[in-house]
Amino acid sequence: MALLIKNGKVLVNSELCPKDLLIEDGKITHIADVIPQGNAQVLDAKGQMILPGGVDVHTHMSLDLGAYVAVDDFYTGTVAAANGGTTTIVDHIGFLERGSSLQEMIDHYHDLAHDKAVIDYSFHGAMQEASPSHLVELDTLFESGIVSIKLYTTYGGMLEDDAILRVLKKAKETGTVVCVHCENDGAIRALRAEAETAGHLDPIYHAKTRPNVTEAEAINRLIYLSDIAGFPKLYIVHTSTKEGLEEIKAARRRGVKNLYCETCTQYLLLDESKYTSGGNEEGVKYIMAPPLRTITDQGALWDGVRNGDVDVIATDHCPFFYERDKLPHKDNFLTCPGGAPGVEERIELILTEGLKRGIALERLVDVLATNPSDIFGMSQKGRLEEGADGDVILVDVSPYTIARDNRHSRVDYTCYEGFTTQYRVTTVVSHGVIVKDGHDFYGKAGMGQFIKRRF
Repeated sequence: MALLIKNGKVLVNSELCPKDLLIEDGKITHIADVIPQGNAQVLDAKGQMILPGGVDVHTHMSLDLGAYVAVDDFYTGTVAAANGGTTTIVDHIGFLERGSSLQEMIDHYHDLAHDKAVIDYSFHGAMQEASPSHLVELDTLFESGIVSIKLYTTYGGMLEDDAILRVLKKAKETGTVVCVHCENDGAIRALRAEAETAGHLDPIYHAKTRPNVTEAEAINRLIYLSDIAGFPKLYIVHTSTKEGLEEIKAARRRGVKNLYCETCTQYLLLDESKYTSGGNEEGVKYIMAPPLRTITDQGALWDGVRNGDVDVIATDHCPFFYERDKLPHKDNFLTCPGGAPGVEERIELILTEGLKRGIALERLVDVLATNPSDIFGMSQKGRLEEGADGDVILVDVSPYTIARDNRHSRVDYTCYEGFTTQYRVTTVVSHGVIVKDGHDFYGKAGMGQFIKRRF
């Protein structure tokens, strides 16, 4: 059945205008001042904003770290995402054992997600080796709709510069987007060893052993490697520092092309005081990489959102149980699993804080929905226009306080406990089907479709 959304306000030419919106066969077919009901089901959006469903291109569902596994799978994680107004995710997959093909890793994730996701999803590939056979696979993955790949410059699956350069050169040929976690591994290893020797193991030392410059240096290095490779599409994930953003801005000024910048909700709303203000018991909740930064870094990143220097706000949603997985490591950050939840809170909090800071609604919609769709080959997502997917959210001015009790992730805490959001996602529509309406949730496992992405 067709769905007609009436009496709401749609963003048109930077202004919210009263419009009706019709979705037929899963696609937006008409937007006008008044649309006759006909045989359509009517959804009354009186007084509410009608926005495109959010697109989160950085999640980690079921991520297996060996000793720990992220506690949201593709069902619970997408239920949380949908409740917060996100209607599409692209998941950064985990590695299998060395020697595994890229396709084997993707197949494994197809098995993990099959018949579980409530909303649409796709995957970024992941490379811990750059052998000739792995490079050839970038062609076949691209043709199968996996048009992005993830590299690390730290952790056990990191690639050295020569291997990174081989990947970048191949990605230039295929058109693949290369997503990179940028931190200087050698410096971090040295600083962590010093901290361990000195007995500096409280959560704050997680931040102190990954200083701003370790991110900025790695971003700078990747940009120059991309220059050698002829500027393939280079996407810097979870940019967290003023210095890192400055490297991206400077590169763009000197003519670097195809360079994209992502930050995450936590780097815009939380700061490193979280590691100390509630003692180690609280601080351990925020062990993630990169770590939380300073108020100065926050301000620089918000300026980047405002000015267009930041292209995407994602979440890096990677939850581990607090009581079981995090708390036992409160006195030793070195052994704590890194990651935190956030897929549900992103849209409401970014709208709240962004609009309070005077950032235009249109710009916020760009970084939450439109830009990630366009960068990663999903132009049918993240926009309200005829022919786009019927993924729509209704947002009301309705202040409430975020708490674990009103979250939908499987994890036992939220990083944003006590935050008051001025906006509430009241209704979520995916492919023209109402998934959430008020406090009622109708999403079912398997409703989400795998997206074969294209440019």
